[in-house]
Amino acid sequence: MTQKTHYTVIGAGHGGKAMAAHLALMGFPTTLYNRTADHIYAIRELSGLDLESTEAGIRGFCRLAGVTSNMAEALEKAEMIMVVVPSSAHADIARSCAPHLRDGQIVVLHPGRTCGAIEFAKILRENNCSADVTIAEAETFIYASRSDGPAQARIFRIKEAVPLAALPANRTRMVLDRIHEAYPQYIDGGNVLQTGLNNMGAIFHPALTILNSGWIEATHGDYQFYIDGVTPSVARVLEALDRERVTVASSLGIRARTALEWLKLAYDATGEDLHEAVHNQPGYYGIKAPPTLNHRYIFEDVPMSLVPIASLGQRYGVSVRGMDSIIRVSSIIHRTDYWRRGRTIDKLGIDNLSVGELTAYVNEGILEGG
Repeated sequence: MTQKTHYTVIGAGHGGKAMAAHLALMGFPTTLYNRTADHIYAIRELSGLDLESTEAGIRGFCRLAGVTSNMAEALEKAEMIMVVVPSSAHADIARSCAPHLRDGQIVVLHPGRTCGAIEFAKILRENNCSADVTIAEAETFIYASRSDGPAQARIFRIKEAVPLAALPANRTRMVLDRIHEAYPQYIDGGNVLQTGLNNMGAIFHPALTILNSGWIEATHGDYQFYIDGVTPSVARVLEALDRERVTVASSLGIRARTALEWLKLAYDATGEDLHEAVHNQPGYYGIKAPPTLNHRYIFEDVPMSLVPIASLGQRYGVSVRGMDSIIRVSSIIHRTDYWRRGRTIDKLGIDNLSVGELTAYVNEGILEGG
C-alpha cells in the first residue's frame, strides 16, 4: 500500500484550519503550524479539529499528525507545505522556513496574490537556502470557509477549478501530479506571472473599498458591498483599472482574463458592462461591506496585489495612472507608504530583467543577473 503524502499546513486561521482538517479527513498525515502557540492550544490539546462541510455533507473529528509552533518540527516530515496566511506574511514565512527546507519539498502559496512565489524564492536565496525546493502558487484559495471556534472549522464551498503554477513553470506538472492525490481541482495556471496577473481581488477590493470609504465609515459597512457599492461611476473606475491590468499582462506576452470574462467563468454572470454584470451576479446580493477601512482589502490587497501589477506596468512601459491613484489614496488614508511597503519589482529582484529574461525565469528558472 502506497504511503500517503505528508502535508504541513502553515497558518491556523479560517483557511488553514479548514485545509488541515479536510486533508486529515481525507487520510493524509497532516501537521498544522501556527507562529503563535496560544492560537493552536485547543487544537494541540485535542490533537485535531472538528470539521463541518455544508457542501460535502461532512461532519466529524479530524485527527492531525502534529500541531506545533516550531517551524523545524513542522517541516521535519513535510513533503507538501501549504502556506495559508495573508500574503503580507509570505516573506516572514520564507525566512522562517529557509533553514529547515530540504531537497524535494514543495511549497504552495494559497494564494500567491501577485508575485508571491517570486518573492518567496528571493527570500530563500537571500537566507542561503540551498535546498532544491519547488515554490508554487494558487490563483485563489480553494475553500470558502470560516473558523467556528478554537478547534472548529466549517467549509461552505470548494471551488471546482483553481489555476496553479510552479516557479519555474516546467515544474508545474510535477506539482499538479502530487497535489491531485488530494485536490483534483487544481489545473495548470500557465506560469506565476499569469496566476498573479489574473488576480481579480487587486481590481475589485481596494478601489471598491476606497471609493465607498465615506459610506463604510458612516454605516460601519451596513450596506451591500457589491450591489450598492458598484454604482455606474464606480464600475467605470474598476473597468479602467482592469484595462490597465490586462495591458500590463499583454506587455509580458500574457493573455489575462478581463473582469467581465472572469465573472462569466466563475459565476456565469454576464452584462454589457461591469456594472450590469456585477448586478447580474446573484451571489453578490447580501454580501456586506467591510465594517472598517482597516481591512485586508486595503492593507493586504494594495501592497501585495496592486503595487506589484503597477510596478510591472511602470517597468515595461504601461500607463498605470489609475492603479497609482488608488495606491496613493490608500496610503493617505492608512498613513503609510504602500509603494514602499509593497512588492515592487526592485524588492522582488526582477527590476533589471527584460521581458524575455523575466519570461525565462518564470518558465525555466533561469535568472540572469539574479
